[in-house]
Amino acid sequence: MRVHWRPLAVILVGVLTVCAQAHELRPAYLEMREVAPGEFTVLWKTPMRGEMRLALAPEFSGRTENVTPPATRDTGSAAVQTWRLKAIDPLRGQTVRIHGLEGTMTDALLRFAFADGAEWVKRLTPGEPAAAIPERQSGWAVAGEYGRLGMTHILGGSDHLLFVLALLILVRGWRRLVGTITAFTVAHSLTLALATLGFVRVPVQPVEATIALSIVFVAAEIVHRRQGRTGLTARAPWLMAFGFGLLHGLGFASALREVGLPPQAIPLALLFFNVGVELGQLGFVGAVLGCMALARCITSRFPRWADLVPPYAIGSVAMFWVIQRIAGF
Repeated sequence: MRVHWRPLAVILVGVLTVCAQAHELRPAYLEMREVAPGEFTVLWKTPMRGEMRLALAPEFSGRTENVTPPATRDTGSAAVQTWRLKAIDPLRGQTVRIHGLEGTMTDALLRFAFADGAEWVKRLTPGEPAAAIPERQSGWAVAGEYGRLGMTHILGGSDHLLFVLALLILVRGWRRLVGTITAFTVAHSLTLALATLGFVRVPVQPVEATIALSIVFVAAEIVHRRQGRTGLTARAPWLMAFGFGLLHGLGFASALREVGLPPQAIPLALLFFNVGVELGQLGFVGAVLGCMALARCITSRFPRWADLVPPYAIGSVAMFWVIQRIAGF
């Protein structure tokens, strides 16, 4: 008897769940805006887990001094500090480091806005916790940073990947699969652009809870199909993928809004963030399909009920997220 690829789906569900726990903290965020020559307003968000926050702090290689003491407020998911800083040495050319980042599993997003209209956006990681502030950031540099940001977001977004995995299990036939993934891509690209540009405004927490609920819905459809009950979702999965894709795009937009878009390159940054999301999604789809093809070459025996394990595993994880996110309202 040929092996079903479904047991691999169970492993992927487990991996995504572990990743969800490892990446449940949003990135740290540093925003600096020049409001007078050499003087900046500073906004520094540090991720929190319960009442504990990560021991992170921005540092500069040149001389700086605080004009006002930091004011701190707790948003529940982050500690937000604001103050004014004066750069005694010009900020451009200095190296900014996030102290303590190398000992964490999170990233730090930096955004500097200068009085002359120039902006610099950079993502720092535990492996690269420091960067030099350039005189001016080129358009290609902006595209690269936002592309990497989009790819990092989708690959760290376990809920989005779990939804795509459920689609791969539900949809049969490569033409239907291509149509379904395309519909999902078009839909989340549309709402990502509309929400990021401010045309659509929806509270983040209900959106995140509904995204998790969409995964529960697809998992239930997989079970129905296994039981011989074929509904509209199985017959026209692209319609369901498009509808839920609109919700997932709002989730992508909430991450992008935290960083913002550089005024001098808004279309470029938005385009390449979306390109990064799509490349990450395609990479995940390719990896899963490759595992499926490999599994079909292996012979083994599994009981009939094994086909129901993946949808129940996916649905259980997603339902936990629904409850968790509703409790966080």
